[in-house]
Amino acid sequence: MTTATSPYPFWLAGRTATGNDTLDVTSPWDGRLVGTVSLPDEAQTQQAVAAAAEVAEEFAATPAHVRAAALDHVVRRLGERSEEVARLISAENGKPMKWARGEVGRCLSVFRWAADEARRFNGGEGQRLDSDAGGEGRLAFTRRFPYGPVLGIAPFNFPLNLCAHKVAPALAVGAPIILKPAPATPLSGLLLGELLAETDLPAGSWSVLPVPNDRMPDLVQDERLPIISFTGSAPVGWSILDSVPRKRVTLELGGNGAAVVLADYSSEADLDFAAQRIATFSNYQGGQSCISVQRVLADASVYDRLVPKIVAAVESLTTGDPEDDATDVGPLVSEEAATRVESWVEESLAAGARLLTGGKRDGASFAPTVLEEVPADTRIGNEEVFGPVVSVSRVEGEEAAFAAVNDSKYGLQAGVFTHDLQAAFRAHRALEVGGVVVGDVPSYRADQMPYGGVKDSGVGREGVRFAMEDYTYERVMVLTGLQL
Repeated sequence: MTTATSPYPFWLAGRTATGNDTLDVTSPWDGRLVGTVSLPDEAQTQQAVAAAAEVAEEFAATPAHVRAAALDHVVRRLGERSEEVARLISAENGKPMKWARGEVGRCLSVFRWAADEARRFNGGEGQRLDSDAGGEGRLAFTRRFPYGPVLGIAPFNFPLNLCAHKVAPALAVGAPIILKPAPATPLSGLLLGELLAETDLPAGSWSVLPVPNDRMPDLVQDERLPIISFTGSAPVGWSILDSVPRKRVTLELGGNGAAVVLADYSSEADLDFAAQRIATFSNYQGGQSCISVQRVLADASVYDRLVPKIVAAVESLTTGDPEDDATDVGPLVSEEAATRVESWVEESLAAGARLLTGGKRDGASFAPTVLEEVPADTRIGNEEVFGPVVSVSRVEGEEAAFAAVNDSKYGLQAGVFTHDLQAAFRAHRALEVGGVVVGDVPSYRADQMPYGGVKDSGVGREGVRFAMEDYTYERVMVLTGLQL
């Protein structure tokens, strides 16, 4: 890529391009300039969309091995440049290096799974129709075909991997994609474009456009982009869906993840493990993860032993420079984000919550924080804090715990610490979420599994094969006059 002293080009129909306007990307940690990005103008954006629409039919017919080879190439090149890419993520996002390296590894998995799925997806399925008298001599054969070009809108918190979750499934099914990375963190998405440019994918099958947010509605409305995959805030996501009700829209809108600790999870080893996992995953990525632990609902029989362990584990986390390998918790994406978290914590304390540790802001950094008994009518009590803050509450039994999880407008994932298999199945049935993680925090995600939520957490599913299904539709062909 270019140096920070010259603008990074964007990718228009698979080729580099520059516009007249630029955007400076700065480090959340120390404010230094990480890079200057060239921004596409309206004519260039239209050119990219037109190219995607023009190549859509050709790309859909591209042999699976061609698409799989391109995806495999990204896997190889990301592996070769993994440390460089991790440092770029850390620089533009403020993510500690241990988590940035993990993000690169996950991105590798996404493209590897996409390459595998490209080879076996859409193989077709036959169905006999002579099970009814009117279907004698007939066979139905179904295949899946792309709806058309995809608009992928990615957030800042996983600036590489959540771009990958838009791009890799689209390329795997032969759907052109316009990727819009987050304005705060566009460099990782642009680097992904650099790797795609080394492949033999047809021109127009992909573009990476760091379009400013105020120009996003025009892309959303464009009829040449029938698929939209959006990850971000609930208000923006629902406004997209409301504005284009006839489009195929996938929304991943976040949550306020709960970790339930049931009464049987009661040994000292159990509670030590739960406390460590809760501490780590309420604060990793600075708490800026849709499935970070925001609420802990602990059975009254274990509460008094668990909470001090959580506080101690939180206080043992290393905060500071994200480029230091020892750092567990770095800054938030901006000082504005940290100031918002600070105001939410202050609101909760004024409403009667108790501060057990943390609660202090320093620029864009916010100290890992544990609050006790946060009132439900506060913003931390019912919204997504998206910061390094976790609340702990005492509950009386399993039924009350599950009711508390469901007493939320969000429903992304929940974690249930239990050894009771029957309780695990009861949780799976009762909890109004897209995923239940048994024996761990809600923050676990394997990139090949279905991922998404219900209620205000969105619609549709990510996870490579499940996104591929969202980007395609089933078309049936009936063969007549057969001797079956």
